[in-house]
Amino acid sequence: MIRSALASLALAAMLPLSTPVQAQQQQQQWFVPGQQQQRPPAQQRPPAQQRPAAQRPATTGQVAGPTEAGAPQLPPLDRAPPPPTAVIGVIGAQEVFEASVAVREVRATLQRRLSRLQEDSAREQQRWRDAQQALATERGRLTAEQLREKERDLQEQITNGQRVLRERNAAIQAAGQKALAEVERVMLYVIRQVAEARGLTMVVQRQAIVLAVEEHDISEAVANQLNRALTSVPLDPDPAEAQAPTPPARRN
Repeated sequence: MIRSALASLALAAMLPLSTPVQAQQQQQQWFVPGQQQQRPPAQQRPPAQQRPAAQRPATTGQVAGPTEAGAPQLPPLDRAPPPPTAVIGVIGAQEVFEASVAVREVRATLQRRLSRLQEDSAREQQRWRDAQQALATERGRLTAEQLREKERDLQEQITNGQRVLRERNAAIQAAGQKALAEVERVMLYVIRQVAEARGLTMVVQRQAIVLAVEEHDISEAVANQLNRALTSVPLDPDPAEAQAPTPPARRN
């Protein structure tokens, strides 16, 4: 429960819902002059009455009790001692992530990479527009075969360029998720440590409760201990930096 909930909150806090490359590609539809643009057929959902019975949502019902019809025949269980009395602590996971020094550093690095990706994407799109305009200008001076060849080359450049931008964007997102997983891993250890120090047997997220006294909240203690344990998280290198050519060595 804690692991899955923390992961969802971490991703919401760190990664944008719509990346610059995705947003620009949704707004701009590239085509090459002279080529017919193919649009994917719109997906139509069949009416509810025409859908097969297997696809219709199942009606909710209660699970059969041990003495009701259809209940599995299970062997009896030995009576076990009751668990210890619950001593509950409360944590605001989002608040802890916002206070994490490592999370702030990762967020700043991701933002710089996404900004650079957005600039490169805008530069590539301008280059494609210029190439399209140049091709439209020289249409009258080219034979049909020459025009088709230039159109194919330009379309290939656009397709490859968009693929590279998508791969860079995916790599940035993956690096952020990997860094978040490391923060989450350390945070879970810190929560366990704080809970044991305070004699807690259960820790619940603040969003899951209606009322709790302030003394039950361990968010500040967890945030402070997390910053002591983890001040930074290494990120996988940016693909753009990895592809950048290295300057030649100077000779004496």
